[in-house]
Amino acid sequence: MERTTDAVLDLLRRTDTCTVSNAIETFNIRMRNEGFVCGSTRCMIPSLPPVAGYAVTGRIKTTAPPIGNLCYYHRSDWWSYVASVSAPKVIVLEDADSHPGTGAFVGEIHAEISRSLGCVAYVTNGCVRDLSALENSRFQCFAADACVSHAYAHIIDFGEPVVIGGLKISPGDLLHGDRHGVHSVPLQIAERLRQAVHEVTVREAQLLRFCKSPDFTLEKLISVLQEDSPACEPPNRS
Repeated sequence: MERTTDAVLDLLRRTDTCTVSNAIETFNIRMRNEGFVCGSTRCMIPSLPPVAGYAVTGRIKTTAPPIGNLCYYHRSDWWSYVASVSAPKVIVLEDADSHPGTGAFVGEIHAEISRSLGCVAYVTNGCVRDLSALENSRFQCFAADACVSHAYAHIIDFGEPVVIGGLKISPGDLLHGDRHGVHSVPLQIAERLRQAVHEVTVREAQLLRFCKSPDFTLEKLISVLQEDSPACEPPNRS
C-alpha cells in the first residue's frame, strides 16, 4: 500500500478540509467537482478536530438478517482485514440496502473496537448511533443520520472499492475529514501539500486584509484577483 509521511498526516490533522481542498486545486490534477463526499453524508461530531487516515473498505446491509453469522463477532475475517492495515485507518462502509440507514453498524462498541485497531474515523452513507459515547471517545463519524437500533447490520463483503456520496473510495486511499465533510488526498502530491497549504493561507490572509482595509475598492479587488489568483481552467484529460 502506498503511504505518505507522518509529517503529511500531522499537517492534515492540523488543517481544515477547505484549506487542503484549495491547496489540492493548485495542482490541477482533478476536476473541482470531484474528490469529496457530497450528498447526505455529513460530519456527525463537528466539535472534533480534523482526522486523516487510510481507507479500509466494505459493504453492509441492515434491513434483513444475514443467511449466516448473525452476530458481529462471527465476522472475525472483517476484523482481521482491518487489523492487517497499518494505522491510522478510516473505516468506510457502503450501506448497500435499497434504503440505506435502517440500522447502524457503528455505535459505542464498534467504535471502541475500531479505535483499538488503530482507526480514527468511520464513513458511511448509512447511520450511526450512540453519538454521546462516540463524542466522548473522540471517534469521528461521517454518516447520513443517526438512528436508534443496529437492526440487522452485517458485513456482506470487504476489501474492494466502494462509493460514498459520489466518491469512489478504494482500500488505501488517504482520507481527510472534519466538520465540513470528507475528501480524498491524492498521494502523488501529498508530499508537496505543506508548501501549497502555506501559499493558499498567505494568499487568503492578504486578500482578507485588503477587503478590510480603507484602501478597498472594487476596481482594486478585481485587479488583485486577476493578478494573484490561480488558474481556474479544468485539467486537460486528453
